[in-house]
Amino acid sequence: MNNAFLTWFRTRGLFSWLALAVVLLVLFPLLLDSFRLGLVGKYMTYGFVAIGLVMLWGYGGVLSLGQGVFFGLGGYAMAMFLKLEASDPESTKIQSTPGIPDFMDWNQLTALPAWWEPFQYLPVALLGVIVVPTLLAFVIGYALFKRRVGGVYFAIITQAIALILTVLIIGQQGYTGGVNGITDLKTLLGWDIRTDSAKLVLYYVCAILLLLAILGCGWIQRSKLGTLLLAMRDKEDRVRFSGYDVAMFKTFVFCLSAMLAGIGGALFTLQVGFMSPSFVGIVPSIEMVIFAAVGGRMSLVGAVFGALLVNFGKTYFSESFPDLWLFLMAALFIGVVLAFPNGLAGLIDSHIKPWLARWRTAKAAAPMAPADPAPPPVPAAAAQPPEPSLPAHLAQEKT
Repeated sequence: MNNAFLTWFRTRGLFSWLALAVVLLVLFPLLLDSFRLGLVGKYMTYGFVAIGLVMLWGYGGVLSLGQGVFFGLGGYAMAMFLKLEASDPESTKIQSTPGIPDFMDWNQLTALPAWWEPFQYLPVALLGVIVVPTLLAFVIGYALFKRRVGGVYFAIITQAIALILTVLIIGQQGYTGGVNGITDLKTLLGWDIRTDSAKLVLYYVCAILLLLAILGCGWIQRSKLGTLLLAMRDKEDRVRFSGYDVAMFKTFVFCLSAMLAGIGGALFTLQVGFMSPSFVGIVPSIEMVIFAAVGGRMSLVGAVFGALLVNFGKTYFSESFPDLWLFLMAALFIGVVLAFPNGLAGLIDSHIKPWLARWRTAKAAAPMAPADPAPPPVPAAAAQPPEPSLPAHLAQEKT
């Protein structure tokens, strides 16, 4: 029974998932102070984007360089609710128009725009976190994949969309906060999200949701849909000739990655207390691809570790080497990609796991030495010595 359970656990890759859960839920909270733990919580939000890219790029074979768009949309949906909560008439009574966000008042708006009003309600904001990025991804994916646009052309188009959205957000300062974004976010339904205890709760919420997202994506990978995604990546024409609608499969996995990125963006807003266009554009979108590449674009857990490692390196290098940190980050990216083309997860599969298998085989084949060796067997003749013979004169007397 135990062997069957271990086999089931191993075939589903749950050992690596369990290791990640122990690291996130036990080790980091025990070893890190509140400030560093808050940084790790921020890094984990990028993990949602990374596992979405594993599904899209690693399994679907579609590289998107615009995941920052969906990350930003999810973050802005949450930021709009938090900003409206912080802009009640009592808190904004010194403004020319109380009851609207401060950046709207600075830009001479006298009323809350109609498309902002639904975000006064948390359920609508949470729905927007999921629906808005997914809907945009569906429109983009359906329009492009139905026309068989893929490969480098799709990557360039998504990059252009990231640039367009950044320009749009910055240009509409009165509605979006402009280059500064939506800032000064304080409470969630009256709960102060700036305290250390609140950040600890948000950390655990983010970690649990990330682990659940990995389980969900892993289930998809092991299903028939995951098999079709791999087949579509390797032999797209063969899958199409088999009667499957390749465009809709690509659209589905693109929407899935957008939804995960939107959830990550919303959690990022809660963790750091603001959202700006600096997380939407081309540079952050490319960094998100690097997270998956460093961790391993075929491994969900590896992508999360890649996001943690890259962001930790960015923080450490910028603090310790403020003049050289960009060069050090570039060296880290190039070195990992050249040395380990399949990322950190590929390193484990190609080196560590074979070494462990050889070690187990050698240990099982080694002879078992007895703890207390038994004495050599004694011959029967030696065990019962013959009766000694009597001298001749005594033998005659005896007879």
